[in-house]
Amino acid sequence: MILLIILLAFSSCKNKEKVIEEPKRPNFLFVLVDDQSPFDLQTYDPNSILETPNISKLSEEGMVFDQARHMGSMNGAVCTPSRHMIMTGRTLWHLPPSAEFQKQTDPHELDDQTIGAVFNRAGYKTMRTCKKGNSYPGANKQFTVVHDATKRGGTAESGSAWHAEQVLDYLQDRDSIKEKDPFFIYFGFSHPHDTRNGTPELLAKYGAVNHKDPNSLPPANDKQPQLQPNHLEKQPFFHGHPDLRDEERVSGVWKNRDERTIRNELGREYACSENIDNQLGKVLKKLEAMGELDNTYIIYTSDHGIAIGRHGFQGKQNLYEHTWRVPFIIKGPGIEAGKRAKGNIYLLDILPTLCDLAGIEAPKTVEGKSFVPVLKGEKEAVRDVMYGVYAGGTKPGMRAVKKGDWKLIKYDVMDGAVRETQLFNLAENPNEFLPEHHKTGEMQTDLAENPKYADKLAEMEALLLEQMQENDDPYRLWNQTE
Repeated sequence: MILLIILLAFSSCKNKEKVIEEPKRPNFLFVLVDDQSPFDLQTYDPNSILETPNISKLSEEGMVFDQARHMGSMNGAVCTPSRHMIMTGRTLWHLPPSAEFQKQTDPHELDDQTIGAVFNRAGYKTMRTCKKGNSYPGANKQFTVVHDATKRGGTAESGSAWHAEQVLDYLQDRDSIKEKDPFFIYFGFSHPHDTRNGTPELLAKYGAVNHKDPNSLPPANDKQPQLQPNHLEKQPFFHGHPDLRDEERVSGVWKNRDERTIRNELGREYACSENIDNQLGKVLKKLEAMGELDNTYIIYTSDHGIAIGRHGFQGKQNLYEHTWRVPFIIKGPGIEAGKRAKGNIYLLDILPTLCDLAGIEAPKTVEGKSFVPVLKGEKEAVRDVMYGVYAGGTKPGMRAVKKGDWKLIKYDVMDGAVRETQLFNLAENPNEFLPEHHKTGEMQTDLAENPKYADKLAEMEALLLEQMQENDDPYRLWNQTE
């Protein structure tokens, strides 16, 4: 009898051991939009009239990064190197040749060290939908399921709803076969990049029209967003990229920077952005219905910012805050709700961070830093200094460096015909006002010519050269000596 009791107890213990399950691995929904300034969103600018309730809810339930940036570009298609950096975790000057205008798209050794390939090897089911072109083809094809198309229209089939539909279909397929392996979904949109043909109802909401006549101005409408505080009708000096598409030929804007044109274009941008929010909401609702939402990391960001009239720029080929910075919000298991952090992250930090969250070893080729310590509240930032590049036009181009409240931008273009230096204190001058904005505060302007800040200027100049050296920048500016 005693032996029987012992055997039953042993059998019971073995049965209990069998029901112990491995911890469920997290899913990932990586949301990337095309051309969005953080200041479009109420999360970053409470005065914005853009309504994005799903994105706002993500920020309330997750963590918002106030200092997230793309490192820059060596060509006019800024999105191309940005997307290469996201996929590889590599710095700007260490990317495959396809980062420069798709110069070489045949297989590269880094292709197998990109997000899709890394998560496939780790046992994840991977899926991607995004725009076609101006990206990293060798990395895109690593995802097991790929539905790419450029959708910048104003209908469900021709616009952002199409990308959402690909994700919803994929999730439904998973649900129907009771797929147990975790997923990594790259949920990319083609908007709000121009041509910003929003849906009719959202265009009407923001008082905008799809203006098509370069010889006339769009109608004024009180519903349109107000001009940004740092709007200018003309840049203070030439940006150094002759015949730049974004500054010359964007449909609905062209070379115009007047109030009617820019307010209408902001309305179009907002219409496209709210539609993105609507589509994101559908996917989040589906994840919730599947019981997967609480176990999914949701990352929302953009490949870079955009000007739309700020400082007289239209596009993304500049290094002002509206364009160098990106929105960055992350929500998921273990991330405390409603937190904000400086971060000082680049988009190239995404791959090592996602690997860290998934318990995957990051590829040895990665140069970015995991910002999981920031997510855990152990750090406020992963680096002290941020370095930015635009070298898509005449060389060397533009360079920026930021440390603390101070930021330096330098321009060396048009074979030396344009050589300019700007110094800003972003705590006192977050909009980077210039003399052309006619502000009265001493620090609400470019301080590079103010002798009171000569020491700070010299410090930032030295810091910029140091960053250029550290990041293997192949160029030097006119006043730099090794």
